[in-house]
Amino acid sequence: MRPTRFVFRRAAAVAAAGTLVVGALIGSPAQAAPDASPEAAADLAEQLGDRAAGIYADDSGKVVVAVTDSAAARQVTRAGATPRMVKRGAAELKRATAELERSAKIPGTAWWVDPETNQVVVSVDSTVTGTKLARVKAAAARTGGAVRIEPEAGVLSTQITGGERITGASGGVCSLGFNVRSGSNYYFLTAGHCTDVVSSWYDNGSLLGPTAGSSFPGDDYGIVRLNNGYEPGYVYLYNGGYQDITTAGNAFVGQSVRRSGQTTGLHSGSVTGLNATVNYAEGTVYGLIRTNVCAERGDSGGSLFSGSTALGLTSGGNGNCTFGGTTYFQPVIEALNRYGVDVY
Repeated sequence: MRPTRFVFRRAAAVAAAGTLVVGALIGSPAQAAPDASPEAAADLAEQLGDRAAGIYADDSGKVVVAVTDSAAARQVTRAGATPRMVKRGAAELKRATAELERSAKIPGTAWWVDPETNQVVVSVDSTVTGTKLARVKAAAARTGGAVRIEPEAGVLSTQITGGERITGASGGVCSLGFNVRSGSNYYFLTAGHCTDVVSSWYDNGSLLGPTAGSSFPGDDYGIVRLNNGYEPGYVYLYNGGYQDITTAGNAFVGQSVRRSGQTTGLHSGSVTGLNATVNYAEGTVYGLIRTNVCAERGDSGGSLFSGSTALGLTSGGNGNCTFGGTTYFQPVIEALNRYGVDVY
């Protein structure tokens, strides 16, 4: 098997998030580090509870924590992050999300919290019209302004194809995400909507190995055992070069990222949302990373990374790499923890 395959190494584990049309995303180099790390800011926001409403990186790279009162703002400042006063706390945004879950779970819709606007954003693709769109609008109206609706071009979907090319015994094509290991056993991760329908995987006609685990819908990750053992721990950049992956981590809003996939190669962009709920025709997937990186069919399962840090696996989205679009990713930390494997 060729060594030009997406692999990642693991260091400290941190939580992740975001998906729609199945494909792979690629991103740009990591931006300048903010005064407080995103991990530290996320921990602080969790401690503040309903007095916080999310974190994001501003245009200068500083971490901003949305808070609802001046005492919380002072805590944020002491921690080295930038506070921003907002109207709605975490509990109100969760109630708005719960209303969407009850009333607007329609294929072609997705939602996530936008910490900059202090709202839950609902995207609707071109298939959500008529009575379906009316249902979404009615659900949004019941949240008292906590929800806004944004149309998205194209159709939200999962698509089996994708980093470097991997082919299913039954003909499906996806992208390899990251090579991982547990002790002396070696595997790779890819999208669950790929492994859910394929039992064995090949590279240019050579058997890579069998699917060893799969989770889709709900999540979108799967794991394949490598019959021949070790493969190198880097991501192919489609320019003759490679990115060594040395750790896995959580994404944060505003983070610069790159995505690699077999259909469209390497593309870059930024994280625009976390913990996104995506309603595919095949079922709902939760906790995805939302980005403005493009992807197309066959990119599914491919690597999302920032510098040497593995972040996610391409799940789905809408649009293409000619006109752009939105792509969602399964956080890689969740898959690592589920299967007890590490990047290397």
